[in-house]
Amino acid sequence: MILPIVGYGDPVLRKVGVAITPEYPNLKETIANMYETMYNAYGVGLAAPQVGLAIRLFVIDTTPFSEDDDVESDEAKELKGFKKTFINAKIVKEEGEEWSFNEGCLSIPDVREDVYRKPTVTIEYCEEDFVMKTEVFDGLIARVIQHEYDHIEGVLFTDKISSLKKRLIQKKLKNITEGKTFQEYRMKFAAAKKGR
Repeated sequence: MILPIVGYGDPVLRKVGVAITPEYPNLKETIANMYETMYNAYGVGLAAPQVGLAIRLFVIDTTPFSEDDDVESDEAKELKGFKKTFINAKIVKEEGEEWSFNEGCLSIPDVREDVYRKPTVTIEYCEEDFVMKTEVFDGLIARVIQHEYDHIEGVLFTDKISSLKKRLIQKKLKNITEGKTFQEYRMKFAAAKKGR
């Protein structure tokens, strides 16, 4: 089932997600719905807070990046078919020299900005079987992981840009909060919840 994506300004996007157990209600269905919602919106990652759930869960499929002309063939192979569910994730290390990449977010439509992140990340997480893993990722995969991980920490990519750039996008952010934006995917806006 395709879920509405929560727009900028909704308090759930600022909550730190809570860890879950295998007994979490309808977990398999929630994960399947998140993938379906992400694909419907042409995203490469989606975190639970973006569908209104303040839990430590996000899903990633970087396949669309593999078709990008800017991506080198070796990295394209890695990106194609990289599909993973991250439950109760914890980044234990970010390494390397920060690099810039133009990021966007399904919860913040029509806003894209260059964000600096470290190229390599070590992360502990569980997949759907709840077996704890520790893995190292780098490049665009690491970036998508860091972006989605930020969501379960209550952080948005717009928090990582300069105050000047924040001022320049303020009107767009206000419009999103008020639901004055149109996307081809379903969204739920903070202003609508307040009954405005």
